[in-house]
Amino acid sequence: MTSNIGNFGADPAIIKWTVIRGDSSSIIVDFLENDEVTRYNTSTWTFSASTYDPKTDIIDELITVPGNGFVEVKITPDMSTNWGTGYKSKVADLNFDLQVTMGSVVWTPVSGTISVLGDVSGSL
Repeated sequence: MTSNIGNFGADPAIIKWTVIRGDSSSIIVDFLENDEVTRYNTSTWTFSASTYDPKTDIIDELITVPGNGFVEVKITPDMSTNWGTGYKSKVADLNFDLQVTMGSVVWTPVSGTISVLGDVSGSL
């Protein structure tokens, strides 16, 4: 993700993340300068990510692992096992976002949908 420091939050990336119910999954979000090579110094940034299921009104906190100029957002099997029901190909659509806090500035660089696919070999 590239952005001018003055425009943080002005245009979040909208993504669709597809996971299999009961599996692990992760995405990495890079924070790059306008040259699209140099990473921002994110050492003082705080990250949080969550999902929201509009059918059950449940919010799950996702795991964020910060790195040098990036953050990895992780889903564990324990988490995704409870998303959706049945053996349909798509069992749930969850809203999610990644929030960044930099001092008094709070912004959302990534927002989107997690499509959860049914796992016929795992648990319901």
